[in-house]
Amino acid sequence: MTTAPRLTRPEGPGPQDFNLSRRGLAGLLTAGYAAYAYSADAAPIVTDADGLTVETVSVPENGGALPAYVARPAAAGRYAAVLVVCEVFGVHEHIRDLCRRLAKLGYVAIAPAFFVRADPDNQLAQTQDFALIQKIVGTARNEQVMGDVGATLAWLEQQPFVDRKRLAITGFCWGGAVVWMACARFPELKAGAAWYGRLSRPPATAFMGEDVRQWPLEIVGQLTAPVIGFYGGKDQGIPITDVEAMRAALRAAGKTESQLIVYPEAQHGFNADYRSSYNEAAAKDAWTRMLAHFAANHAAPGKARGWLFG
Repeated sequence: MTTAPRLTRPEGPGPQDFNLSRRGLAGLLTAGYAAYAYSADAAPIVTDADGLTVETVSVPENGGALPAYVARPAAAGRYAAVLVVCEVFGVHEHIRDLCRRLAKLGYVAIAPAFFVRADPDNQLAQTQDFALIQKIVGTARNEQVMGDVGATLAWLEQQPFVDRKRLAITGFCWGGAVVWMACARFPELKAGAAWYGRLSRPPATAFMGEDVRQWPLEIVGQLTAPVIGFYGGKDQGIPITDVEAMRAALRAAGKTESQLIVYPEAQHGFNADYRSSYNEAAAKDAWTRMLAHFAANHAAPGKARGWLFG
């Protein structure tokens, strides 16, 4: 019997959490899910591409090209857009499925491959070696990631199917922290939804601690877009004290349109339906809250009124 990893920390599981048979590994690689995190007992949600245009595009960035997965409604029109920031496992099938779910609702959803420079062969989705995952992810420093976010937003603003006035961002795990940082950097973003993203600075010797940078708790006053954050009460890497500290910081800075929601029985990664940590009730509630947050902050889905093309 295959034992699923217990993903209860924002940096992913430790070696003791993982045990996957070769047969199970072959099946999940065929399906396109992250090898390190996949649970044999999970039943991942599968969203088809009917009525959608799905493609991989190249986003110009600093003289190079950043691959990005895009899912959008096939019907003509200008649509609100959501930048989807991946977990530490990169743009694997779960992230692509989330893009298709958003596209079915009337969004243009784009997931950039933030780790492509250090991982051109997509080892993140295939490996069982978390030390390798940490090494690859550790190369994506905050300034580089913010550059990629900026390049992706610029690409979206140039597309004839995007309403440039309705841009939002969401991210998961590693990507959850990116959401907070991006909403303090890019005023064109109307709203953000951060799923179990780290809030405080990790120890210097810990994973991601070597990057000399600010973290979400340090940039609250700089937020230009409201963020809704979703956290698990049983997350072993993001203590409730950090959540309460962020709430206090938001109040002190007058950022009353931002809020944090805690699901007491949820673990880290509770939206990841391919993991044993999936919590259906929390995931569905948070998804509904995310969509309402986007709609309340001028990033509603659907076709822009009075404008069609081609």
